[in-house]
Amino acid sequence: MAAERNLDALLRRMSPELQDGVFVFCSLAPADEPPLALTPLMLFREREGITLIVRREEAEQAGLIHQFAARLITLSVHSALDAVGFLAAVTTALAAAGISVNAVSAFHHDHLFVPEGQGEQAIRLLREMSRGAGGD
Repeated sequence: MAAERNLDALLRRMSPELQDGVFVFCSLAPADEPPLALTPLMLFREREGITLIVRREEAEQAGLIHQFAARLITLSVHSALDAVGFLAAVTTALAAAGISVNAVSAFHHDHLFVPEGQGEQAIRLLREMSRGAGGD
């Protein structure tokens, strides 16, 4: 299936899914390697250090300091990496509702990390947004 670039189609078909579990963000020094027991959902190397997104229980078992306990929402439409405006529209709607979001774009889908206590509110808002765009 080809990746979607059309903003209206992306919004209509985004089919947000709230994933199980709570995820946290951890930071390691640039020269450190993540503990082998971890299965990070994301690892990103920056000049200042390594960011890991892992399940909270994994971070705690590994003794890692963590921040931003979050629920993960996957926008299940296959969005093109060069699609214009999709995440802007979604994050603007969440911001208007007072929900902070950390977005990650992967090859097939976009993923949103929202505060743990606002996951259900965010998923309702996104589903309403999709229906309002003419979705199912």
